[in-house]
Amino acid sequence: MSLTCPGRAGAAIIRTHNHRTSSSQLKNSGPQTPKAPQIIPRAAHTVSRKEITSGALKVLYRLHKSGYQAFLVGGCVRDALLDLHPKDFDVATDATPEEVRALFDNCRLIGRRFRLAHIRFGREVIEVATFRAAAIHAADDVEHDHEGRIIRDNVYGKIEEDVWRRDFTCNALYYNIADFSIWDYVNGVRDIERRRLVLIGDADNRLREDPVRMLRAVRFAAKLNFTIDESLAAAIDNDVELLANVPAARLFDEFLKMFETGFAEKTFDKLREYRLFAQLFPATDEELNKDPAFLRFVRAALDNTDRRVAAGKSVTPMFLIGVFLWAPTERLAALRRTEERMSESQSLSLAAYELAAQQQRRISIPRRFTVPMREMLALQPRFMHTRGKRAMNLLAHRRFRAAYDFMLLRSKVGQFDADVAEFWTKVQKQTAEQRVASFEIRASAKGKRRRRRSRRGKPAQTS
Repeated sequence: MSLTCPGRAGAAIIRTHNHRTSSSQLKNSGPQTPKAPQIIPRAAHTVSRKEITSGALKVLYRLHKSGYQAFLVGGCVRDALLDLHPKDFDVATDATPEEVRALFDNCRLIGRRFRLAHIRFGREVIEVATFRAAAIHAADDVEHDHEGRIIRDNVYGKIEEDVWRRDFTCNALYYNIADFSIWDYVNGVRDIERRRLVLIGDADNRLREDPVRMLRAVRFAAKLNFTIDESLAAAIDNDVELLANVPAARLFDEFLKMFETGFAEKTFDKLREYRLFAQLFPATDEELNKDPAFLRFVRAALDNTDRRVAAGKSVTPMFLIGVFLWAPTERLAALRRTEERMSESQSLSLAAYELAAQQQRRISIPRRFTVPMREMLALQPRFMHTRGKRAMNLLAHRRFRAAYDFMLLRSKVGQFDADVAEFWTKVQKQTAEQRVASFEIRASAKGKRRRRRSRRGKPAQTS
């Protein structure tokens, strides 16, 4: 990617814009002295308004015409520079949330840690954030927990302060709707060209402020094919256990972003490389380290998920959570059968329930996913039976399709009989009469029902 513009000596056209900056920046994230941005004019970059949705443009233009600064910021600018066709658009402005709401009837304010404005255009939601101040200016308004994680941060500032509150340099680029230029305070364009993921400020302190940045780092590295900067890698290794302090509900949101956006297998590899996967799925990680066959199964499922996303097909977290918990569930189910007499399906359901409950302490998985996941796993033994009405009735089970796909993956990695898997594939395409034959269901005897003999009392004895 080139950001140079034809001109004398082919030099890059970069203007420097001076701003009045507060005397102190973010105490652990910003530079010691104020830094003016590099301003890259429209002619020297590849971000086009054709890549920006009409909703985002409406927000930008209305803010600008009302006298406010209005910038696209974050991943949308990064993806546009990388020709990745951005889908989500975030706006940064000097307007307060209340001022934004006054401009848009279709706006609502959300957020507790930091107040945001959401402006809806049909299904599209444009998120508008007010520039954040350096935390040192508002010590009374910023709350941290005992590990240094920011839990409340509702302090407004200027763009030159806001940039130091963002996480990675590639996400700290501002596209100015006033003249279509890009403002770069932290050499984010250079890091994009080098394909390096660099954390702004002191890496260890930034991860303590928000340990989820570790997950975001591996997700972006997997998606963008970036190399994680050495200082960030060292900080992740040092702070990996801080993920235990993150609310479980927030980690579920990150789980969806990591595994349902088309880069699941690459993200999985990086999570394991940086010892982060064990923090999210400890029982799964233990089994992965012991069982190469389980690792092959997980990889097959992740590859299948990525292919479905690429093809525009739906995916559900229920399926992948079931994959991650399969080996631990099998092991625990076998133990439960030694303790109490129960069927294999019953033991799998019980084990899945116990493991899901344990998993909730790390990632808060909604019940609408854990219940069908348990049913999907409990159905696996029933695929071994291919004769009789009960076997055929499995086709009508509400979780059959998910359970079938799960079984098929097991078959592909050699953990389920391939011939039996082929049988279940064929019978789904058969007519009702053909299925009766395939499942070897005998026709019931026709004719009148046999009458039961009435029991008569003994005749009275006569003399």
